Amino acid sequence: MTAFGAIFGLVVAIILIMRKVNPAYSLIFGAVLGGLSGGVPLAETVNLMIGGVKDVTPAIVRILTAGILAGILIKTHAATKIAETIIEKFGEKKAILALAVATLILTAIGVFIDVAIITVSPIALVIARRVNISKMAILCAMVGGGKSGNIISPNPNTIAAAESFSVSLSSVMWVNIAAAIFGLVITVLVARRLVERGEKVLEIGKDYNKEDLPSFFGSIIGPVVTIFLLALRPIMKINIDPLIALPVGGLVGIIVMGKTTKLKESMEYGLQKMSGIAILLVGTGTVAGIIKNSTLKDLILSTLQTMNISEQLIAPISGALMSGATASTTAGATVAAATFSGAILAAGVSGIWGAAMINSGATVLDHLPHGSFFHSTGGACNIKLEERLKLIPYECLIGIALASATVVSYIIVG
Repeated sequence: MTAFGAIFGLVVAIILIMRKVNPAYSLIFGAVLGGLSGGVPLAETVNLMIGGVKDVTPAIVRILTAGILAGILIKTHAATKIAETIIEKFGEKKAILALAVATLILTAIGVFIDVAIITVSPIALVIARRVNISKMAILCAMVGGGKSGNIISPNPNTIAAAESFSVSLSSVMWVNIAAAIFGLVITVLVARRLVERGEKVLEIGKDYNKEDLPSFFGSIIGPVVTIFLLALRPIMKINIDPLIALPVGGLVGIIVMGKTTKLKESMEYGLQKMSGIAILLVGTGTVAGIIKNSTLKDLILSTLQTMNISEQLIAPISGALMSGATASTTAGATVAAATFSGAILAAGVSGIWGAAMINSGATVLDHLPHGSFFHSTGGACNIKLEERLKLIPYECLIGIALASATVVSYIIVG
């Protein structure tokens, strides 16, 4: 199938998403048009789309079970307790660093990045009002911290990337730790430059209830158990699949917190959040099936050769391009990994580093306005649209720093 078909299908999907059409339907419709315009008969186009969905099905199953841990962290207020404790330890004088670290840790332990920012934002707004910090600064700190945590987390984007390369989730998380730390440093430096820019916090909304928060030990035990189980594979060659490790960690956490009465509510919330992602991944799978069977990969590789850029950089570049097309870290990482994994492995990059570079590359453009992340994070801080738009270049800078750090880590270690 021609590269034109794949590109045309992506462009149609982007336009529909920007016009607020459901992203999953936009991607499916784009895949159909992409196949037809690329010279493939309708029946074969459908087969390619279904084949693409089959490739991402294992990741979808694991992502659905990950909702148990995420739901428990949110509905028991464990995530809020973890964020509050971190910010209290750092103090208000280091508010920017505290907010970035809090969001990094929440995202790294399995909370969705947008939910992590929404969770931290009430605390952030209180602190910002006390120390006179702009809304742009606190949102930049939280977004950058979330992006840094997202490349080392058991979140859907990392699961999808690891699954496409058939490597362990924990290994992909581990190799990006240095990049995450570098991203945190860049985030703090960038956010501090925005402290006096834009609107300040004049009033705050509804505050969180401190009395309803669990203990810090109970809050953190679930993620600790999950990370321990995932770490058994690289450390002791004991393979505990994320499908088991993530729910078990959540269940241990809710038992230790003594909030088992909230288990049903937590599971329903987690499933609701993950169901939306799973449906989105069905749409991304159809597009991935079309792109994978087109000459788009060859076009990108030849373009890299013409520009004297190493083929090994196709991993972060494809992650960035696909995240920009879908305005989603998860969708971007899924499409890029499912489509370009073969070409990346053929270029001599190991599966672990290929997944890691795609994952960090997917943070470069995942915040564009045609995605939900842009609007949900802006709403969490009650920031004006024009200021939210002005923040995009700074978010791109942080994403580029993360992707570049992973590439450097690969050159040094890989």
